[in-house]
Amino acid sequence: MSVSAHSLFKCIDIFMKYEHIQQEAYEANMQLPKLNLVLFTFGNVSAVDRSLGVFAIKPSGVPYEALTPAKMVIVDFDGNVVEGSLRPSSDTKTHAVLYKHWDSIGGIVHTHSTYATAWAQSQRDIPIYGTTHADYNTVNIPCAPPMSDEMIKGDYEYETGFQIMNCFKNKGLDYKEVEMVLVGNHAPFTWGKNADKAVHNSAVLECVAQMAFLTQQINPSAPRLKDALIKKHYERKHGPDSYYGQ
Repeated sequence: MSVSAHSLFKCIDIFMKYEHIQQEAYEANMQLPKLNLVLFTFGNVSAVDRSLGVFAIKPSGVPYEALTPAKMVIVDFDGNVVEGSLRPSSDTKTHAVLYKHWDSIGGIVHTHSTYATAWAQSQRDIPIYGTTHADYNTVNIPCAPPMSDEMIKGDYEYETGFQIMNCFKNKGLDYKEVEMVLVGNHAPFTWGKNADKAVHNSAVLECVAQMAFLTQQINPSAPRLKDALIKKHYERKHGPDSYYGQ
């Protein structure tokens, strides 16, 4: 076999090796503008293959309309590029940290969606006011405190991953149950069993954030949803005797 033929087969092998997560990441990224979760090149989605120890993520600064599956960059859990000619998202190290330490995550989304980002900029958890919120979470959606100056001066995107994990640790939350967070003064991150579920959670978070904002405008003294309703709505979807859907 000639050198050129060998190189060609090697390229084909690499393409096929990562094609499934590149396709998954591409399709999930393309949902963000359709769901009005991003503007211009804001935001990114990644999809992981844990057996290979890598994930596919949107390239940095590339408009959504110019994306293709092949442009998704393959990165390892230390944030190193494994395959791809484009630079990965500037948030890649945050994704890498979360994948490395939270081993049940299959996909991650980061956006600057309007209402969720407004709550993050306000440095406030999103209160659990209604049953829509309770369909997905039994607690307030957490907002991680703003990053310390020392962390900001360090490896910023890497430290953002620990900012998120520290928030969950300090609030006693389980990332397997609460699949969304606001990063104080920054914006939201969501995750799920795969990239599609992570996008779903991002859309839900934006919807709940808007509802909570409007609730406070209508009634600044609106009470927290009563515990009986929280339990009912969460368990009918996620409990051992769930009956929502087919």
